[in-house]
Amino acid sequence: MPENWTPAGETEDGLQYGSVLLQNEYIRLKLTNAGASIVDVEVPDQNGDWGSVAVSAPDLEYYLSNASGLGTTPGRFANRIGRGQFELDGQSYNLAINNGPNHLHGGNDGFAKRVWQLLDPQKDRVTFRIISEDGDQGYPGELTLDVSYQLDGKDIVIDYKAETDAATVLNITNHTYWNLSGDGKIYDHILKLNADRVLENDSDTLPTGRILDVADTPFDFRVANRIGKNIDETGNGYDCCFLINDWDHSLKQAAWVSDKTSGRTMEVLTTEPGVQLYTANHFNKSEATAGKDKHTSFCLECQHLPDSPNQAEFPSTVLRPNETYTQKTIYRFGLL
Repeated sequence: MPENWTPAGETEDGLQYGSVLLQNEYIRLKLTNAGASIVDVEVPDQNGDWGSVAVSAPDLEYYLSNASGLGTTPGRFANRIGRGQFELDGQSYNLAINNGPNHLHGGNDGFAKRVWQLLDPQKDRVTFRIISEDGDQGYPGELTLDVSYQLDGKDIVIDYKAETDAATVLNITNHTYWNLSGDGKIYDHILKLNADRVLENDSDTLPTGRILDVADTPFDFRVANRIGKNIDETGNGYDCCFLINDWDHSLKQAAWVSDKTSGRTMEVLTTEPGVQLYTANHFNKSEATAGKDKHTSFCLECQHLPDSPNQAEFPSTVLRPNETYTQKTIYRFGLL
């Protein structure tokens, strides 16, 4: 193992897990092969002082179960699938129901709760691999998925690549919770989204299929605004998928966030059609939420649209044999 790998333990199945540290002059990125997760991100503030901007659990054993999905790579399908059911090529499939009446983030034993293979860790790059057998959590086809993290200047670059031996559905994202000031509520963070439209949700946060204009609603971040300005009008907080303008599979800006207290900024770029804004609405200072409270962090999860297998008008999430799934997301850090 390389010098930047730190072993942490072994599962009951004999799988070894630990952490790997990637760093350059701008970013320190700690990762684990448990859930192919981001454990911590440190970047300098406007005074040159380094500090954490990601919610991190106190020990790596947490990432074997990770009830809140801190930093994980959820799968085989990130976000929700309605009633845990979909049809593909005339065949019906039933998945675990683990979020109200719906299937969320790949089920009770999804990719976020697995120990991944560690491939070729270097000072500024590492790849994690998972092989998901046919029928895993109810999904068809044996799937091989690689997730690569790389530091490139002030960028954290995440590349995804997957292949399958039978038709399946796939939606992958990163589930890091961010706070650019390092602590406290995120109400004064300034957010700009490159999105004129947002999915309408039902009472269980499942898309209804309707796509709404954000104009004159609490979901309008087309012009940079405080996250907390209209959050009370949403009910419990933001948990919705925004459609990135002019999506065409190319790399586009999804979001830009800034924090006046620290002077830090974060730009999010992706090849995906959607970005889920989530404001840690369920956080309650418990062990499951790493001791953090409600609205003290936010997620910007770049992904295909939730419930796509049941929504013919949404971009397809079907992956077939002899095709290669690719995706790129970049978290770019800077200062005001």
